[in-house]
Amino acid sequence: MATISTFTGPISTVARRLAEKWSREQATPEKSQQVLLNTLSVSFVNFYLECMEFETDLEASDSWNLVKQTLMDVADLLITNLGKLECRPVLENAQFVYVPPKVQSNRIGYVVVEISESFQSAKLLGFVKEVSIDNFPINQLQPLENFLNYLEFLELQTTKFKSQKLDSSNQNLVSSSQNLDSSSQNVANLKRWLENIFESSWSTIESIFLTEPAWQFRSTEKGLKNSVERAKLIDFGIKANRESVGIVVKVSHDESNFDDMKIIVELHPTNGQEYLPSSLHVMILDEEETAVMEAKAKNDNKKISLEFNAAVGDNFSVKIVLGDVSVIENFLI
Repeated sequence: MATISTFTGPISTVARRLAEKWSREQATPEKSQQVLLNTLSVSFVNFYLECMEFETDLEASDSWNLVKQTLMDVADLLITNLGKLECRPVLENAQFVYVPPKVQSNRIGYVVVEISESFQSAKLLGFVKEVSIDNFPINQLQPLENFLNYLEFLELQTTKFKSQKLDSSNQNLVSSSQNLDSSSQNVANLKRWLENIFESSWSTIESIFLTEPAWQFRSTEKGLKNSVERAKLIDFGIKANRESVGIVVKVSHDESNFDDMKIIVELHPTNGQEYLPSSLHVMILDEEETAVMEAKAKNDNKKISLEFNAAVGDNFSVKIVLGDVSVIENFLI
């Protein structure tokens, strides 16, 4: 059987116009070129995967967010249910592809795209599952045939996992319905918080941060009313030397639009500690369990705060990681 080593095709006019538009909005020629090539690369890989009948989500990719493109060197493409694929561009005759350190994790793989000098066409040179160096040799890439087989394998694994999860849910349906109060505590319903109905596992700020003045956890949100907040102690257990942090979740909305919620998630030190544990990592996960926001604590962080908007009917999770231990809190709006 012949090996599919590369794929060459035209870059659409729509993709070129968008890439040129975004590049013109950059402050320096270097950043302009970077955004241009990243956008063309992602667009071409998206076209290829659509031809191969893989479902993608450009709008949910960081590379399709102009603000993130400006602040980062990112060329990711979200493949539905599988994760983010990094589409790194190179010019013709390049021997190495540059992979920024910040995108050397949280990716299902890396595809290298050669952009022609005219920006009229592109070529997929190959892929690699993992990258741990900034400049990866192009001659070490695997052929596209392996790439497609790899994506099909990931799809099978995802389908198998969902099937096992569904079977497990069905088996636990009876016992869960008999213990509804305990089960409901696994998901915090933020819309009900605004009706002053709280899960028993979430407490007032004063009860969690006993030695700290409650006012320091509160902020005034202009134009927002019906604001409520709750806190919980997160204990990472013996594996993390009994470290703990406090999580504070604040939800509010404008009276003119009840369906549009503003969410603030904060992490604070506990037990009289001045700073959060170093290397603490917090992520906001969407419904597909993809990290859409994240932050890491350094040696002198007194607090981490993540702020975003959501609508009634949405759900999300907060994943807090310390060392080898992770804790996930689930929320429904």
